[in-house]
Amino acid sequence: MEQKSAIILGATGLTGSILLNRLVDDDRYRKVKVFSRNHVRRKHEKIEEYLIDLFELEQFGELFKADEVFCCIGSTQKKTPDNDTYRMVDFGIPATAAKLSKHNKIETFQVISAMGADEDSRIFYNRIKGEMEGAVMDQKIKNTYILRPSLIGGNRDENRPFEFIWKKIMNFGDHLLVGKLKKYRSIHPETIVDAMVFLANNEYKSGKIQNDEIKTIATKETGNYD
Repeated sequence: MEQKSAIILGATGLTGSILLNRLVDDDRYRKVKVFSRNHVRRKHEKIEEYLIDLFELEQFGELFKADEVFCCIGSTQKKTPDNDTYRMVDFGIPATAAKLSKHNKIETFQVISAMGADEDSRIFYNRIKGEMEGAVMDQKIKNTYILRPSLIGGNRDENRPFEFIWKKIMNFGDHLLVGKLKKYRSIHPETIVDAMVFLANNEYKSGKIQNDEIKTIATKETGNYD
């Protein structure tokens, strides 16, 4: 099988950094391009770094070429309190990446959204995610996967006290979410990565993938059905 190249946006974040390590260690990939403001921690000959202002991503269209794109960009309103800047991050960067992918004939585009994304929502966070999903889908990229996880577990570098407390609650209460509520259980970033890698390397219907479906897809990659 011919080796592939991939682009990761958000490779310095929690999920993106795990994904970067996974692709570097995967023999199916010969090159992983990273577009970021900061250096990634991993150093490897497969990694090709481009330190840029992601708000100006559209200017780097000639470099934005690969077989697959993984967009793991995301902020919080605490980290980015200005609504206009927040929109530029959570809507603008993924939407521009999808536009460049379509222009450069990249046939696989994956983006991490959120459970509850809805362009008609009164909640600003959910509305921006919903608008982003619409902009991505509008590009009609052949293999488009929009992952909608619940609360993502794991330890981040930045301080997010509310999220930390909520994770502690979810760690205790996940087992209480059964039946129709099971879909709201938290999810590990490694599980999201497992699903993304499977989607990139296997045939699967394009579209929006909810939290419980992400977990099911992940088991196909790992073979762990516990």
